[in-house]
Amino acid sequence: MRRLYLRIYLAVLASLAAFALAAGLLWRAFGEDGPWSQAYEVAAKLAQNALPPAGAPRTEQQAALEKLAANLRADIALFAPDRSPLAAVGAPLPAPEAGRERGGWIHRWGGPAWAVRLPDGRWLAARAPRGHAHAPYGLFLVLALLALAVGVGAYPVVRRLTSRLERLQAGVESLGAGELSARVRVEGHDEVAQLAESFNRAAGRIEELVGAHKSLLANASHELRTPLARIRMAVELMKENAEPKRKAELEQDIAELDALIDEILLASRLDAVKDLDTSEEVDLLALAAEECARYDNAALDGQSVTVRGDPRLLRRMIRNLLENAKRHGAPPIEVGVSLTAENVELTVCDGGAGIPESERERVFEPFHRAGAGRGAGLGLALVRQIARRHGGEAHARGSCFIVALPLKR
Repeated sequence: MRRLYLRIYLAVLASLAAFALAAGLLWRAFGEDGPWSQAYEVAAKLAQNALPPAGAPRTEQQAALEKLAANLRADIALFAPDRSPLAAVGAPLPAPEAGRERGGWIHRWGGPAWAVRLPDGRWLAARAPRGHAHAPYGLFLVLALLALAVGVGAYPVVRRLTSRLERLQAGVESLGAGELSARVRVEGHDEVAQLAESFNRAAGRIEELVGAHKSLLANASHELRTPLARIRMAVELMKENAEPKRKAELEQDIAELDALIDEILLASRLDAVKDLDTSEEVDLLALAAEECARYDNAALDGQSVTVRGDPRLLRRMIRNLLENAKRHGAPPIEVGVSLTAENVELTVCDGGAGIPESERERVFEPFHRAGAGRGAGLGLALVRQIARRHGGEAHARGSCFIVALPLKR
């Protein structure tokens, strides 16, 4: 996978390499060793042919230099091999530096000038008048244009990166505005692509959770209407004749309604609060024994093991498992507490036919009920929520439910 920082680094290196290559080519063309310098050398030989010999009087060399510089509107000076002036036309020019053996640019007072060494050892220096472009300035202008071209060429690369970030920002804003179906297109294999994938997963999870809560409220409303309707009918009948059987059914409906409301509130609290209200050492075997005592045909076996958690939630988890075995299974109910290498396992089995493999995950979904049994379908969903809140997991196997909880450290 190509890292984002590596792509940016390589893009910068490529731009610098292109700039350096182009600058080198320009320097080769306009520098001291380029074609322009060769042209100056040719011009120097032509100038020597037009000038008198080095041993000629200075007046003769001055006259020849003036004739050579006629109509050029340039500053020209002729120096002896020892850099002493022999003749000059126009503004004074600096002599080439001592120890210099080759021609080239002279950058001193008065502006840059070009000096060439004649074959007989003399030096000829020239400088264009003010207002004329000099070769170095032209070179700098070309380099500036080249830098501008590199910047324009790098723009699409940077723009492609920023456009992906802008699309990701738009997706985040859409999600924040309530559009839960907002997703972004994953492009490339760098950190931005990973961020887009993470955003899509998070958006999908949020949409799933919100949908689950909406389903929870809708199903809760439906489930609450059923016992309320029966209670309303029973109350109307009790006005005429308060039979004991009717009164018992009414009490059962009221208890069912209270249990349903209690489970809805507990499920909502577990979703809203991520930390346990209470965390203390709990003897899981003793807690299971207390709950088994409330049911007929419930046998307990195992060893005393201590876990850390909320005793009220753990008690509710065991009670929901026993209630599920009583309602949807068949006696006897067998409860076991065992110790493995890393976990404590609570097992609740019954003598029923068991849960089909295709339903073993669905039974833990809120309001899912297998068959036509009584209950709201929240009991096993709460079992898994409580187990996960304690760092464990719950799953079904045949006619058994197994809850694995971490050992107390």
